[in-house]
Amino acid sequence: MEAVINEQSLKIRRQWGLWDAVVCLAGAQILGLIVGLALIVSAAPIGVLIIVGSAAPWLLLAGWPLFATSRWGNGPRIDLHLRLSWSDVRWGVLAGIVGLFFAAIVAAITTLIVGDFTSLAAEAAEELVQSASFTSLFIFAVMIMVGAPIAEELAFRGLLFGALQRRGVGAFWTIVITAVVFAAFHFEPTRFFVLLAPGLAFGFVRWKTGSLGAAMVAHGVNNAPAAVFLLIGLPEVTP
Repeated sequence: MEAVINEQSLKIRRQWGLWDAVVCLAGAQILGLIVGLALIVSAAPIGVLIIVGSAAPWLLLAGWPLFATSRWGNGPRIDLHLRLSWSDVRWGVLAGIVGLFFAAIVAAITTLIVGDFTSLAAEAAEELVQSASFTSLFIFAVMIMVGAPIAEELAFRGLLFGALQRRGVGAFWTIVITAVVFAAFHFEPTRFFVLLAPGLAFGFVRWKTGSLGAAMVAHGVNNAPAAVFLLIGLPEVTP
């Protein structure tokens, strides 16, 4: 009887939903644009421009899921499945490697079709290599490998994933939709399918393990080569 009452109270408290995902993602883009323009107008150093401009959207990407589920739900641990076990780590590492593998295949095919291409992150990294200190490079590398996976997974495989499930969307389409939105969110048309491939892997491991932490690990593993190549001065190596 007590278990039934607890479950009913959980259902009553889960008042966040798809609109929160829209606020999170749209707000992050708007905030990033505003902060970026402010830094450009103020003639901020290139290191500050890239690091602060890149991190600004995380205030909403990470902050809104945590706020919404804490304010109108049962908290991120329950509503977003924000947890991590050793099993989740193993699954996350595997999914990250799989995502890298398929992203590399898609990148090779894309190169054959459109020619050489790069990413906005790689372009920013090249600017840092040429104009900024090693400290700025190191901070940006940590952001790529740790910060981005945490913030983006809270938004995509956390808030959006959970909102779609609450709307009754099945596992397959939830994985696909979150991956498509993830790829489109970066506004890099040439790299859309390169980003879609790991996005599907992140969604699958989130569904398979029931753990958002596993998706964060997978994302971190996927981004690790880019961070390493940045530190050794080869940001253009990864697509």
